[in-house]
Amino acid sequence: MEVVVNAATSVDGKLSTRERRQVRISGDADFDRVDRLRASADAVLVGAGTALADDPHLGVKSEDRRVERLRNGRAANPARVVADSRARTPLDATLLNDDAETYLLVSAAAPEDRLTSLRSAGATVIETGAERVDLAAALDALEAEGVGRLLAEGGGELLFSLFEADLVDELSVFVGSLVVGGREAPTLVDGEGFVESFPTLELRNVDRLDDGVVLTYRVA
Repeated sequence: MEVVVNAATSVDGKLSTRERRQVRISGDADFDRVDRLRASADAVLVGAGTALADDPHLGVKSEDRRVERLRNGRAANPARVVADSRARTPLDATLLNDDAETYLLVSAAAPEDRLTSLRSAGATVIETGAERVDLAAALDALEAEGVGRLLAEGGGELLFSLFEADLVDELSVFVGSLVVGGREAPTLVDGEGFVESFPTLELRNVDRLDDGVVLTYRVA
């Protein structure tokens, strides 16, 4: 499986304000770039925090791209995947509508009644790990379901876990022309952080887009 991480950050690496309030970091050209990335993916992954805070759809916005996917024998939208160790995803979440298949990655600590309700709401549940999702095992299970290219869109805790488990192949970051600040504001990669054996990145492309730049890296 190829795992691509994509995000938009401020110059100081923030995803949103310390209040977890979204700010407009990029513009229409970058939104279209993200739509192309989604159209090329088999599934789009977010963490439970992102699912709870933003109630995202994670689908392809361009009708032409959805039609092209259908012509190629694929679903109109990539599958939605939520890394949700405790099964906190709301039953009325947009991610559970009929626009695409939805996978919930949970741990053995998830309450069984929640899992039953989420399955009834249309989710396919993949259980790995004791207290937290074992991402390597979960991604193996997704690959067995036909997911060959996975686009991970955050948040910072999930992205740290992916890097920590050495699961990331490519990193694409739009850096917008603003400063957010705040020691408690979420960053591109949060979690415990690395103190040694840092992920090794190879810069492949720098592209100016909107009022910012897109940095594309391969991850060694």
